[in-house]
Amino acid sequence: MTSGTDVPLLPFPVALGLFFGLLFLYDRTAGRIYGGLTQKGSAAYFTAEKRLSLLALVFYAVVIFSCDIHYYLTPLSLKENFPALTGIGGLFFFFLFLFLQWRRARPVYERLFGKSYSTPAFLLLNVRINLPIILPWIALSLAYDLLALLPFPELAIFLHSESGEYVSFILFLLLILIFFPPLVRRLWACTPFPQGPLLAHLQNFFNKQRFSARVYLWPLFEGRVLTAGVMGIIPGLRYVLITPALLETLTLDEVEAVMAHEIGHIKKKHMLLYLLIIAGFSILTGFILEPFTFFLLSRDIFYTLLEFTGSTVETLVSVLMGIIVLGSMILYFRFLFGFFIRNFERQADLHVFEALGSSDSITSALEKIAILSGNIRDLPSWHHFGIGQRVDFLTKCELEPAWIDRHNRKVRLSLLAYVLVLGIAVSGQGLLPVDSWKMGYEEKYMGYVLDQRLMQEPDKALWLGLAGDLLQHQKMERKALLAYNKALALEPSNPKLLNNLAWLLLTCENPELRDPVRALELGLLAAQQGAVGYVLDTLATAYWANGFVTKAIEAEKQAILADPEEEDYYRRQMQRFRATDYELKKSSPTDTLQEKQ
Repeated sequence: MTSGTDVPLLPFPVALGLFFGLLFLYDRTAGRIYGGLTQKGSAAYFTAEKRLSLLALVFYAVVIFSCDIHYYLTPLSLKENFPALTGIGGLFFFFLFLFLQWRRARPVYERLFGKSYSTPAFLLLNVRINLPIILPWIALSLAYDLLALLPFPELAIFLHSESGEYVSFILFLLLILIFFPPLVRRLWACTPFPQGPLLAHLQNFFNKQRFSARVYLWPLFEGRVLTAGVMGIIPGLRYVLITPALLETLTLDEVEAVMAHEIGHIKKKHMLLYLLIIAGFSILTGFILEPFTFFLLSRDIFYTLLEFTGSTVETLVSVLMGIIVLGSMILYFRFLFGFFIRNFERQADLHVFEALGSSDSITSALEKIAILSGNIRDLPSWHHFGIGQRVDFLTKCELEPAWIDRHNRKVRLSLLAYVLVLGIAVSGQGLLPVDSWKMGYEEKYMGYVLDQRLMQEPDKALWLGLAGDLLQHQKMERKALLAYNKALALEPSNPKLLNNLAWLLLTCENPELRDPVRALELGLLAAQQGAVGYVLDTLATAYWANGFVTKAIEAEKQAILADPEEEDYYRRQMQRFRATDYELKKSSPTDTLQEKQ
């Protein structure tokens, strides 16, 4: 995410002061929050961690857009050959906020989980835990930059095309699903499950379920958290992770039930479905982001914000689009992705009926976890359903097995509806009035830039002439005449200014502003500077407006010689001159060569 500015929004000393001020404020906030957890349990710790991580993201966004971090990190891109390095460097500033959070969290963590760390060791521990979240993005960005440098022009063209971007993104996600689990296992310091009767029992259970995976101990929060997980879609690179606390707490039947839940994720293809839903967000934003950018740039409120903030167009676009993308991401993953992940978890719970025939073991396991995790049975969960909700639904299915099929049907129909909506959104992009937004954007953007230039250089004919062109296009004819007259006062022999003012004097929709006599004088002067087709057409129209039809037709013949590609237009002009008389109250024809210049 870059600001795209050639000049930073704030002077360097101000940006530096703001950055350190935000670090100080975040550090004090983290200290106050963790300071209030001295007598509270792990649930409060996890809540504080989540809230401070979101706050770090907010502070980081302020730093990125206000302090123009990427402006100062541009040299990292190695002359734009590796733009990903600039983005990766920018992540360091996000981790600075997280470092402050983890430093404040260390004393509480040591009290809750019973292990001491030095500050550097604790920071490293948290980096290793969180690194898998950003590693896919880092790898994708670097791979894309490397592929773009290969000496294969066709490949570069494909990669920069819309379809190429999506194909490469989907392939990359598949590679992540295949090869990422071994890397994550090492980063999380998981160790092979010790040989013995328990491992043999688990492997035998897996075989009965026609399931293959390696089992590892997961030292999450010193292994004190009661949880398990599965990752990997290929049997040889698939891992079941179990925390030691879970093994110490549950009976053998309950461990089997937890394993049946994890197997349920694989049997129901949840890993691939996660891929579909994650890719769906990228597809939707890719198709909608560019049209919405044009929509934003075509709104008057955008330029009002520009004047109010004093920022550049590029910076304001980056800020607003960044806010929109971030907001969309939060809503998408919190609600839509959350809906699917909750129901996938419920499907995995229901797999115990197929694997074990009963939900007794999984129910008792969940009840134990709820009690030992701080009486969280009735605590709602956006991604798993609350434990109480899970137990109640399992009990309902135990009493009435038809609910199992109902839930599986609900998931299938929901996925079908999602795919249909995704397809409609993608195919319906052409229904958006993008061309209209583009025209509105170009006109408003040009007007804004010209206003800025005119403020900086009010006596420069170039900006006054361009302002006259824009005002004429917007039908603001009096203002256009003033702009052209001011420009001509500065450059009285400029052929383009002479021609455009002559044309305006001939074609003004307001008859009071028309002046054919002056238009002819200006047209003659413009033609003396350069006898190009559209200038001769203006001169011909001026001759016709003053009653000199023969001269008008002769001028159009000269225009054909000067610009043969527009011969059809010039011949229509000659027919018009022969068939009609110029009237001051008549509007100009809509089909004009001048509009093309």
